[in-house]
Amino acid sequence: MDYNLLATFALLVGLELVLGIDNILLISIVTDRVEKSARNTIRLIGLGLALAARLLLLMGASYLVKLSEPVLGPLSYKSIVLILGGAFLIYKAVKEIHHVIEAKKEENLIKPLHVTFLSAVAQIILLDIVFSIDSVITAVGLTDNLMVIYASVIISFIIVLIFSGRIASFVQRHATLKILALSFLITIGVTLSIEGFGGHVPKAYIYLPMVFALAVELLQMRFAYNQEKHK
Repeated sequence: MDYNLLATFALLVGLELVLGIDNILLISIVTDRVEKSARNTIRLIGLGLALAARLLLLMGASYLVKLSEPVLGPLSYKSIVLILGGAFLIYKAVKEIHHVIEAKKEENLIKPLHVTFLSAVAQIILLDIVFSIDSVITAVGLTDNLMVIYASVIISFIIVLIFSGRIASFVQRHATLKILALSFLITIGVTLSIEGFGGHVPKAYIYLPMVFALAVELLQMRFAYNQEKHK
């Protein structure tokens, strides 16, 4: 038992869980306008693709590290992927926030926007690749023991899979929580773009405020629920 490896393993599981939650938020937003009967299928496909992308990229980990070498001025392939992925994430989140805020009731004859099965899967694949490249390069930078990385990816996937349905349905049921989740995705998109241009944003500066904002929102929801119950 190597305690350094155990510490690295615990850190990697934590990082993968955070990315897994990012994936759940993304998937719940994408599937919100898909037919209800197909949502569970798309969610499972999306999480499965995220796992497959990470495992496949790990198989070429030594080559993947070379993606950090400059190819277009100071930009590397990794930088380009992060910038494009971050920009798409910002665009998608802003568009969805607008849709939620400006949503009209169906009785006003406004046709609800729907996303096709293939379109939803394509969006999930695109952002899974972005998240996977970033996470795999980070993991390889922490340790060169691929067994530790594989184990952390698989265990975190199992944990995320167990809770994915409840998290996704909870987000989809509450409009304010959905807007908060979309705001998180905008923050993540901005962070990816900054890192693509060579900047560095400590993850704690991103996720700790997110956790605080989520806690405040959950307290607000609990307060509203208790007020309604007393009425």
